[in-house]
Amino acid sequence: MTGQVREITPNVDAGAVLAGAQFIDAFRVEVGAAGVNAREACTRMVLNGPRWVDALVRLRNILVTPFGLKKSGEGAPAPGGLIGLFPVLSETPERLIAGFNDSHLDFRIVVDVAGNAATREVTLTTLVKTNNFLGRSYLMLITPFHKLVARGMMGRIGEPAR
Repeated sequence: MTGQVREITPNVDAGAVLAGAQFIDAFRVEVGAAGVNAREACTRMVLNGPRWVDALVRLRNILVTPFGLKKSGEGAPAPGGLIGLFPVLSETPERLIAGFNDSHLDFRIVVDVAGNAATREVTLTTLVKTNNFLGRSYLMLITPFHKLVARGMMGRIGEPAR
């Protein structure tokens, strides 16, 4: 069972995760007895996301093609492999950091798992550093959708990955 997704004050060392980040937000959800570590939580978010999220990602990929923006992190350094389109940069059972750098912006997602089996919580923090006007424009346009997507994806953490 997954609780209500709520926006919280981010609690990560932004300088250590993505130095110079200009955007950071965080969402948390209680997952109760769901026995998840950070990788499993991230996998469930990415692979169990609502279908409308998949549709938005497909639309985004079509719209950014003329600008030469990356459609995934494929080919980026990924010591922990890929989860969906996110290269895993580092991980422990309690924390996974994924993301990649592009010409317009660099981004990271941080998935933290805390608490015991009865009170386990998962926190998703997103950090973005823009590199140019295109990145700043893109971030401004996508921020409202990002919040909807983050909430939608986190609502599925309590379900086993498909």
